[in-house]
Amino acid sequence: MTDEHSRPLNEADVDRDPFAQYGRWFAEAQGSSRFPEAVAVATASASGRPSVRMVLLKGFDHRGFVFFTNYTSDKGRQLEANPQAALLSHWEQLGRQVRVEGPVIRVEPAESDEYFASRPRGSQLGAHASAQSRPVADRAALEAAVAEVTATYEGAEVPRPPSWGGYRLVPERFEFWQNREDRLHDRLVYERSGNAWTLTRIQP
Repeated sequence: MTDEHSRPLNEADVDRDPFAQYGRWFAEAQGSSRFPEAVAVATASASGRPSVRMVLLKGFDHRGFVFFTNYTSDKGRQLEANPQAALLSHWEQLGRQVRVEGPVIRVEPAESDEYFASRPRGSQLGAHASAQSRPVADRAALEAAVAEVTATYEGAEVPRPPSWGGYRLVPERFEFWQNREDRLHDRLVYERSGNAWTLTRIQP
């Protein structure tokens, strides 16, 4: 195992702002990971049944972490019933992962509109054609729905579907995990305390 994969993570070396610390690690991951923005997002139903999937992180700042989806998808319906989630960034090449937990809110419609307008046209059409997470007869039926939407918007801009938009996870807890030899991994936890953050080391 290389030194790059097992660097120490010391309290004295991290930023006291977990968003800034995440930004540092994300920037390093951009130089070594093919998709540093790929994250696992875990949600749960109203009864507590968990579900997890990979999505693309489309932005983060001090307001939280943003991803986009169909509001009527499985995760969209779960978030409406139980607006809490956990997010995991895993950068294997660096031996690092970050867990983020907190409540989830919808982003403002203007923010969803702006991002939707930046997507490739094929992705825009697909968002209209697909009733995400719902059954479909076969691939041909899905492709027929895309063809119909393509004809509808031929020569025109594709508007954002009302059922599609962004969510923002508002962090209450971060855990920064660094691989170390003999599984004595470094784990530093930030927890929100009013307008500040507490920093604690937990055992591997």
